[in-house]
Amino acid sequence: MNLKSKKANTLLKLLLGLGFFFAHSHGFASANKSRGLSCAFLGPIQGVYFNQHIAFSGLSRKAKAAKRSQIEEKTINQYVKKLDGSKLYLLQKDVDLIKKSMKGIMASVEKRPQPDCSRLVSIQDIFSKRVKERVAFAKKYLGKSFKLKKDTKFVLDPDHRKYPKTAKEAEEFQKKYIQFQVTNFLVTDMSLKEAKGRVIRRYERNQRRVTELSQDRIYSSYLDAFSHSMDPHSSYFSADMMEDFRIQMGLSLEGIGATLSNKDGFTVVEQLIPGGAAARSGKIKPKDKIVAVGQLECEKKTKDKEGKCPLENVVEVDLRDVVKKIRGKKGSKVLLKILREEGGKKKKLDVTLVRDRVKLEDEAAAISYIDREVEGKKIRVGLINLPSFYADSRDGGRSAAKDMKKLLKQARKKNVDVIALDFSSNGGGSLDDAVKIAGLFFKTGAVVKQSAKRGNETLLKDEDSTVDFAGPVVVLTSRISASASEIVAGTLQDYNRAVVVGADHTFGKGSVQSVIPLPPGLGAAKVTVGMFYTPSGNSTQHRGV
Repeated sequence: MNLKSKKANTLLKLLLGLGFFFAHSHGFASANKSRGLSCAFLGPIQGVYFNQHIAFSGLSRKAKAAKRSQIEEKTINQYVKKLDGSKLYLLQKDVDLIKKSMKGIMASVEKRPQPDCSRLVSIQDIFSKRVKERVAFAKKYLGKSFKLKKDTKFVLDPDHRKYPKTAKEAEEFQKKYIQFQVTNFLVTDMSLKEAKGRVIRRYERNQRRVTELSQDRIYSSYLDAFSHSMDPHSSYFSADMMEDFRIQMGLSLEGIGATLSNKDGFTVVEQLIPGGAAARSGKIKPKDKIVAVGQLECEKKTKDKEGKCPLENVVEVDLRDVVKKIRGKKGSKVLLKILREEGGKKKKLDVTLVRDRVKLEDEAAAISYIDREVEGKKIRVGLINLPSFYADSRDGGRSAAKDMKKLLKQARKKNVDVIALDFSSNGGGSLDDAVKIAGLFFKTGAVVKQSAKRGNETLLKDEDSTVDFAGPVVVLTSRISASASEIVAGTLQDYNRAVVVGADHTFGKGSVQSVIPLPPGLGAAKVTVGMFYTPSGNSTQHRGV
């Protein structure tokens, strides 16, 4: 997640404040008119990453050229993976041709006055051709003579498979994959005929998506591959992704109150948000699979013979598309068809939920109290759960530090003897809030040292002498605990203010990212701008706490 340091916040305000000047000086002058991503903006956006990324700090011209060469090679590999991550469509000779074609791509999109992105479009044409071939084969294979083979075995994980060398090899793998796809539909109690039809429609839908892919989506995929090549934590946010990020950091959305993931073609419920529609219904559980989505309100022409809105099967549908179908206006209704496994048996049920504005309380700080007796003495423990370091930058917005301060005040009133901070599921968040939260447990002092470009270092301190809790502190961690949670745990450990309890080490993310807004319609650049260290000088990168 994003780590906002004071320096990063200053940068964000500067970029937003300078407006047109920033846009013009970085080649974004026409962005406000176009309201979309075009070839002309790829070079300037690349420039934002090169200018801000810590890996280019203090490098000589020769070293920068070598670094760019490495990044281009990684970008090409990432782009191929994004095109055909399943290794279902492309042949090895296609991959070789694409990689050869993309040599020099970074310089090509940076050309002035006329950047060249034609090779990205040509590569999409190659991919579209292979997709058409696979769709044609799927229809042929799923003809009248198709038979389900229950003993089918194949390697699903593409990381453990090579690209097929010939069309024949591609067809042999696809036969097995189609068997798998059909089986996924059969477990939802479809007939074989209907399952076959669903698989064919999935292939046809994917063909339409690929052949009708807009150029801005092609360019967005390139930028995503490019940003990930710099390091695992840098990325490109399209306009839609930026909105998702805003929701995550702001702790509110309109929907059913559940976090979802995709596994083997199914949309799976990971967590229920307390107070959300899904949790209130009592009918949805974690690990449930959502196999179909329907609306309770739809146009008259779309209703079936019984006057009901149709259910749309979402097996093997992209997770983002499923989420869009489930989200909706407050007060509207959504129907979910659920597949649940209990006691080795599969159970299906329909659940109707009323969408509501969800305050993501499971992502907000919360306290519970536990009374224990130790050696004849009663001890009251205040257990504070903080799954993320959230921060809503809008006026009056909620933040982890503000909420934590309120909870500690409440704990003091209840005469708590010990505070236990549960970071066991905390993946990180706002660096500014991490600094403030660590400072709640000691007077003043350094919290984290952040290295940045050109060898500069920033020491972030707690300068508020107020101690919000002076008693014993325990920090609960796991291998999931990352980033900002590692800063707080490591700082309190360095000052001997807390005992860290949990797994042998935390996640090990010691880098700082800044989300840099781009002009309207272009999304944002999430860039690794520094490394951080605890007060004792220890880095949490790889080793963790």
